[in-house]
Amino acid sequence: MKSRKAQFWSFDALFAMIIFTAAVLIATDVWYNVSNQFAVSYGYGVGNMEMQLNSFSIQLLGTGYPSNWDSQISISNTLTWHNISIGLGNRNNGFASSSLSESKVMALYGMSNYNYQATKAQLGLSYDYYITFSGSGVDLSIGKNPLSSGATAIEVSNRFVTLDNKTVEMRVLVWTNTTFGVS
Repeated sequence: MKSRKAQFWSFDALFAMIIFTAAVLIATDVWYNVSNQFAVSYGYGVGNMEMQLNSFSIQLLGTGYPSNWDSQISISNTLTWHNISIGLGNRNNGFASSSLSESKVMALYGMSNYNYQATKAQLGLSYDYYITFSGSGVDLSIGKNPLSSGATAIEVSNRFVTLDNKTVEMRVLVWTNTTFGVS
């Protein structure tokens, strides 16, 4: 009988080792997949937002195409928005400028208030945007406020620019309220 008890005990131990090994393998697989998913989603998603923010900020400082695009559109007719590139810069030298055109800023403001989604597409953004101008008696916001929209990830760029011969701070935000930072 002693040999039967030993055989029974070794069978229990072998069965427990198999279950323990299976549990460790499953836990390792789940951990590996979850950490990879977070690394890809958060790492690349935030990197993508940062790249979009940088190119968007540079685009805004340019003059746009054509350089007088603000006079060639009708704010209430999105069909007139198609053959333009939005830029807020004043100079016609093709480079980014810290001097912004008040009429271009107000045109973008009107476009955003009329049809935010169409403006977002026109700007080439896959994330939401919010632009603020503040200082020297200027207080203007364009786009959707991320704080009132439940943003889960926000990238910010701050620059001092000249608007209507006043130095103001232009804050450009690119944000999302999706879980993994990709929309």
